[in-house]
Amino acid sequence: MLIINQLKVSINDNTDDLSNAISKKLRVNKEDILNFEIIKRSIDARKKHDIYFVYRVFVNIKNESNTLSKSIVNVEQYKDNENGLDTKDITYNKNKKIAIIGFGPAGMFSALHFKESGMKVTVFERGEKVEKRVETIEKFTSKGVLNTESNIQFGEGGAGTFSDGKLTNRGKDKRAKFIFNEFVKAGAPKEIMFVHNPHIGTDNLIDVVKNIRKSLESFGTVIKFNHKVNNIIPSGSGIMLTVNNKEEFFDYVILATGHSSRDTIEMLYNNQCNIEQKPFAVGFRIEHKQSMINKSQFGENDNLGKLGAAEYKLTHQTKSGKGVYTFCMCPGGLVVPASSEEGMISVNGMSEYNRDKVNANSALLVTVNKTDFNSFHPLAGIEFQREIEKKAYVLGGSSYYAPIQTVGDFINNIKTKKLGSVLPSYSIGVTYSNLRSIYSEDINNAFIEAFKNMGNKLKGFNNLDALLTGVESRSSSPVRILRDRETLQSTNFKNLYPTGEGAGYAGGIVSAGVDGIKVATEIIKNIEI
Repeated sequence: MLIINQLKVSINDNTDDLSNAISKKLRVNKEDILNFEIIKRSIDARKKHDIYFVYRVFVNIKNESNTLSKSIVNVEQYKDNENGLDTKDITYNKNKKIAIIGFGPAGMFSALHFKESGMKVTVFERGEKVEKRVETIEKFTSKGVLNTESNIQFGEGGAGTFSDGKLTNRGKDKRAKFIFNEFVKAGAPKEIMFVHNPHIGTDNLIDVVKNIRKSLESFGTVIKFNHKVNNIIPSGSGIMLTVNNKEEFFDYVILATGHSSRDTIEMLYNNQCNIEQKPFAVGFRIEHKQSMINKSQFGENDNLGKLGAAEYKLTHQTKSGKGVYTFCMCPGGLVVPASSEEGMISVNGMSEYNRDKVNANSALLVTVNKTDFNSFHPLAGIEFQREIEKKAYVLGGSSYYAPIQTVGDFINNIKTKKLGSVLPSYSIGVTYSNLRSIYSEDINNAFIEAFKNMGNKLKGFNNLDALLTGVESRSSSPVRILRDRETLQSTNFKNLYPTGEGAGYAGGIVSAGVDGIKVATEIIKNIEI
């Protein structure tokens, strides 16, 4: 098998068949190509008049040695196509009971890894099955009726299910390849295996996570929805859980609750679990017309439809030392209500697979730390989140109407009274506001400084009618549950394994899934006979 790196194909090419480009690159006839597989596809749009798809491709051809002898640039023999984990059924102590708390990416993929090793475990999820969760979220997004136990943050699939399903940070980790393979097996588009910045789309993810659940349940994994863990305490050599107010002992517990389970973190802290505060980021959702983003990134071309909705990623370091950046960019998407506590507003972004809505949106964030919290308390970041979410709720009219403001009015420190070409996509309703009342002047000035810089990098980003919606407060966990670097157990709760985003060890679907696999591997080591 050969591998071709940097295979360039113009978007003006009148065919999507790569055979022509491959035969030309390898200097062989098309008939000599037995088969090929796309491993990676990205876009080179540095020259707006000359945009290319750039491929990395596996190719099987006749007389491979003859082609290698030509010493063609960016062509080599491929020797190791590792596509997943080395898993096998193991012999283990079947008397050991294992629980997973949370059925987002970290919990889901730890359960899948146990399955691959022939081990049955119990999963507790405070939220609902995804089918019911969709109905519950619809009540909130259309009528403002919040269920604090099942929402965009809590429920089957975790927060990522309703945020486009971006699969970043793939790297070369074979655990990440396992995750991608499992998603495709469950019905995700096959292109996630090779496109740059792959995404599944919220509309597809609903079925994907359901199919993963069914696969686990058919094996014997027990998944209990609407089961909230009320208490976690060490008990002898294991952990005593109180679930729906009933006690149950487990030898090993994986804590995979996600970044918004504030009540769980507070419970663990009160039980003397070792927790520390960590820096995170807060801000707004910023919306632009997707057509403007497309033009800024790709220019004008009759074949731009091949490229899909354009994305961006921007960063700026302010003179005062604060980092400002865009995050979780949702092309052709929507700003959605992401609250999980009464009387507080938090927003997020999502896109369906086709990314065909009018607006693009992204989190626009600034880093915050103990200086902003004005406290060294381990849970100070959680209280900071709550404070800004309460302010947003009041600005919205003491309802789940989101406060909005144009970029121009934010810069000029005046309440918005009129919108421009960008209209809000937030579904419940909006209130014209002055969002500068939510944050300190230090944070506000960081955003103002960043607008000019980011506008220089992406034309139109700082358009005066670009729209801000408050507040984006759940970009990552504000705490870290301390764990031993080697065993991955809590430093003082034996056999409790803090995992994923909520524990402060991941930052997205793939990294959370990888972390879940890591801790499952450690438990398997402990109980294998």
